Amino acid sequence: MSQSGWGQGPIIDLTGGRIRIPGLPQMSGAMWRAGLLIVAVLLLLFTGYYQVEPDEVGVVQRFGRFVRTTDPGPHLKIPFGMETVTKVPVQRQLKMEFGFRTLRAGKQSSFEVTPEARGEALMLTGDLNVAMVEWIVQFRVKDARAFLFHVRDVPATFRYMSEAAMRAVVGDHAVDEVLTIGREEIARKAKVELQGLCDQYKIGIEVQQLVLQDVNPPDPVKPAFNEVNQAIQEKERAINDAWADYNKAVPRAQGEAEQAVRSAEGYALERVNNAEGDAKRFEALYEEYRKAPAVTKKRLYLETMAQVIPKAGRKLVIDDKARGILPLLQLEGEKAEVKQ
Repeated sequence: MSQSGWGQGPIIDLTGGRIRIPGLPQMSGAMWRAGLLIVAVLLLLFTGYYQVEPDEVGVVQRFGRFVRTTDPGPHLKIPFGMETVTKVPVQRQLKMEFGFRTLRAGKQSSFEVTPEARGEALMLTGDLNVAMVEWIVQFRVKDARAFLFHVRDVPATFRYMSEAAMRAVVGDHAVDEVLTIGREEIARKAKVELQGLCDQYKIGIEVQQLVLQDVNPPDPVKPAFNEVNQAIQEKERAINDAWADYNKAVPRAQGEAEQAVRSAEGYALERVNNAEGDAKRFEALYEEYRKAPAVTKKRLYLETMAQVIPKAGRKLVIDDKARGILPLLQLEGEKAEVKQ
């Protein structure tokens, strides 16, 4: 029995167990079965084998329904599209930029601000001022199943969440805090707020870090803000200079006052001690005078003369009956000294 198709189709001879195709050598049925088996095995391997990288997990779906997750390494699944695998990077740190876009990363990175990014960065502060806030969110996927199935378009949803969290936190702070001293606190609060939203919507994301890159006033009012910041800096510098002068002058004055007080106390102690010493000496002298008035009187006279005579300058000792003592005075020398 033989069967042929259109034109020169295959000729199958069932009695002889052979299949003949025009233009090809004749093959036995066993060879055809072996070939079909090899093709089937290859199809099974091609459609049923998959490899999961070390930083990923494989999420297996059967006819679109979640079945299981697989760890890194080689795995098999039901072939011919009955099971599909989606690989999710759960150990990789991912990043989203807000207010700017990186064109090229490297030693000399280049950035651009698109209209969409400008809209993300433009925010209203708590004191009704406007600021341009640029920030980066670093995150990772902690639950692959929730990341794929709980919310549609998780990247876009996460971007909206991050923008909403940052606007809520910036709206609770004054523009001075946003531009200067409150940046770390704002980043911390925004990270907590964003993580709360991720947990509430169960999108399977863990926020690892939120960093404010750059915060500036809008371009039309930037000169005025710069002048205000310059005035604030000058004010702070003047205050610091005043405190520096205060810290120099006050301790010096306190030291001088302390020194004056100590000097006065020392002088008072000296005067008291001297007065007490003089009183003690006078009492001792009086006691000696009481015992021997003449001797004490003579001694006091001699001691006084011993102190006074050396200070009197030139001295002449003469007899009380002497006459003509004028030549002895040498008045010419004294006149010359007076003229000089």
